[in-house]
Amino acid sequence: MRIGGSMKVVTGSASVHLSRRLAEILRVDLIVGEVRTFADGELYVRVPEQLDGKDVVLVQTIYPNDKLLELFLLQDALRDITASLTVVIPYFAYGRQDKRFKEGEAVSSRAVAERVEINAHRIITVDVHDKRAMEYFSLPAVDISGMPALARYLGDRGVEMIVAPDENAARRARIVGDLMKVPWEYFKKERIDSWTVETEEKTLEVRGLKVAVVDDVISTGGTMASAARILRDQGAKEVVAGCVHGLFVKGAKDRLRDFDEVICTDTVYGTNSKVSVAPEVADELRRLT
Repeated sequence: MRIGGSMKVVTGSASVHLSRRLAEILRVDLIVGEVRTFADGELYVRVPEQLDGKDVVLVQTIYPNDKLLELFLLQDALRDITASLTVVIPYFAYGRQDKRFKEGEAVSSRAVAERVEINAHRIITVDVHDKRAMEYFSLPAVDISGMPALARYLGDRGVEMIVAPDENAARRARIVGDLMKVPWEYFKKERIDSWTVETEEKTLEVRGLKVAVVDDVISTGGTMASAARILRDQGAKEVVAGCVHGLFVKGAKDRLRDFDEVICTDTVYGTNSKVSVAPEVADELRRLT
């Protein structure tokens, strides 16, 4: 794969903002795939440019579900006209179901991985929820971190401490804290059900500080909201929520009202996307050349 005149970035409808920034950094052309929906709900996809012999980077987040189907169709459109096809999936949905928890369940991350790699030469994801999901790819596949993007923004905001909302996010909090050269900590939690979590009342030295709570994804926001309440009670001067993938479903933004600011990256683009992971994706593509 060569970065330059032979490379093109093609984007699906889910990742236009990120793809535009990526193409600018790499100084290559951006092609936006044509996507339409027929009256019966079926998708029509077309790549509106000749790409014979080109190295193509296809960027498409696969959330919500129709974006996954759109990715499959874009890959099919590109399969016979490219020299190489690198598929970048900024948010790899279904990455949480990497094993059977109950008899008869689908292993969703495996099912998606096996189908994505049918028409691809290599795969790049960003902060997949569980790294074990990457083991289901048989092609060269790498998961890169979106935490440096959060560190850039939070550093500019003058954040003085990083906190993970639970043990699973501690590794990510450490990355951000180390990059910013500020202390980091984590809470422990117990999940009661899909909507309810209980967070340990752990005492942290946060009085008078600007604190950020960071995680890979904010979905319903319950875990983050619990952390915010504890930090407020312990005297934090300002509390920011930061994540790579901002889904914000089922009233999440209402649950996050105790935060002074809620930010995410452009892996799932929305009004809270205040920083881009395009520099990290670009760095990984350069390593592949």
